[in-house]
Amino acid sequence: MYTDPISDYLTRIRNANSAGHRVVEIPASNLKKDITKILFDQGYILSYKFEDDSVQGIIKIALKYDKLTKEPVIKKLKRISTPGLRKYSGKDELPRVLNGLGIAIVSTSHGVMTSKQAKKESVGGEVLCYVY
Repeated sequence: MYTDPISDYLTRIRNANSAGHRVVEIPASNLKKDITKILFDQGYILSYKFEDDSVQGIIKIALKYDKLTKEPVIKKLKRISTPGLRKYSGKDELPRVLNGLGIAIVSTSHGVMTSKQAKKESVGGEVLCYVY
């Protein structure tokens, strides 16, 4: 039993990247599915697949590596808001990661999105993690 499923999700991806695995399996939830879709849309993962089993389902993520150097595309995954210390940002103070080279994933009242999308829609929310 783990208390922070988002941190577990990020750690599984981080560990699979450092071990050089092609595919990682993660227990599914709606929030994790939304984060996976964002990572795919932003080009950080190669593909993903949602599989339903009798309990809660599994997310299979195909990790993306650089063709020449064989290094993972995801350099760093950093959890920002934790269950013990929630971090919220208003629409005017949404974070920029590496001057726009990375993404911040934000949970808003309009759903989970990147900080750039949240600025366009003029909403703030809980800053879940940074990816670059």
